[in-house]
Amino acid sequence: MTDTAPSPATIRLGRENAFDPPADHLRWEDGDRVRPLRYADGHVGWLVTGYAAARTVLADPRFSGDPTLLHPPADERGIEEILADIPGLLTIAQPPGHARFRRRLAGPLTLRRMRRLEPRIRQITTERLDALQRLGPPADIVREFAVPVPALVLCELLGVPYHDHSRFERCATVLLGLDSTPDQVREAMRDLLDYTRDLVIRRRDDPADDIVSVLAGGGERDRLTVEEAAAIAMFLLVAGHETTADMLALGTFALLRHPDQLAALRADLSLAAGATEELLRYLSVVRIGPVRAACADVELDGRLIRAGQSVTLSLAAANRDPARFPAPGALDIRRDAGGQLSFGYGPHQCLGQQLARLEMTVALPALLTRLPHLRLAVAADEVPVRSGTAFHGLERLPLTW
Repeated sequence: MTDTAPSPATIRLGRENAFDPPADHLRWEDGDRVRPLRYADGHVGWLVTGYAAARTVLADPRFSGDPTLLHPPADERGIEEILADIPGLLTIAQPPGHARFRRRLAGPLTLRRMRRLEPRIRQITTERLDALQRLGPPADIVREFAVPVPALVLCELLGVPYHDHSRFERCATVLLGLDSTPDQVREAMRDLLDYTRDLVIRRRDDPADDIVSVLAGGGERDRLTVEEAAAIAMFLLVAGHETTADMLALGTFALLRHPDQLAALRADLSLAAGATEELLRYLSVVRIGPVRAACADVELDGRLIRAGQSVTLSLAAANRDPARFPAPGALDIRRDAGGQLSFGYGPHQCLGQQLARLEMTVALPALLTRLPHLRLAVAADEVPVRSGTAFHGLERLPLTW
């Protein structure tokens, strides 16, 4: 074990193309899976790109997600301080509050309940495909399909009127924008919290069969405060919609760019669940992070992580680690991609992962079979990749059929 290492590099967020993580995250020589990183504020910590090391950081209680302990890998705006003041944010909540918040959501987001939602997801998907065909080619699949399908599903699940979706999408764009100023972030967060707070208060008096009602309910001993419930609802609206929309668009693009994989899926729809898992591994839309702080000295992949140092994970790189996934740069929908880290790992693993999987498993095969001649309407290098946001995605995906 050693704490000597090469000079620290700075983080890279941009990608060379629509599918692959930054090239300098994909170095697998000895010692490169845990390497020194210079943070935006000058702090010297670590970048983790290896699969096994990433799982260790996500599961080991000696690594904390407390925002007051973290250094920003590429952002000097103090966003962590803004987030620290919001109770109920699942990504940064610490014990014992974190477990209390997750328990409240565990029931509504179980695999069994998601499967009961499947007919409605299929109906929403069919309705969007009907609208797409009425519109006719060429069409932007991001705007006409990838965004509205998860938005409609999430609004129904949470009990949010769909006609309000433009409001939370506008706020989400600011909250996830790496170029948004702290004042813009505060304003967007205040607007969205005001909206979800009103929903929570209404559901306390008039509950329905939706997740906001679950958050608003409960007995006196375990009831969440209005502020906690509103923050959880806000988080679900932002993260639950954006990530799935990005995966639907990127997944469609990736399959079109790999016609052998597209043909295999069309020929055998029983591959849909495995294809979803492989696309999640291959595309990994989280641009960088999560970030953790070491609360003690920890040995990690032969490196000595000192107490107080921040550790930033590249989940996209971990999902391309050849020590875990052979030929990781290839898209192979028959691969066993189980254990991929796109939803995280350990106590902060994404609660909405079963919903995201189900939406992709339903929507992607439906799109590809309903439009058997689906193809790009522009050259592949003309498809605009979105930059400057926390999640990797496409600005537009013009398709014809």
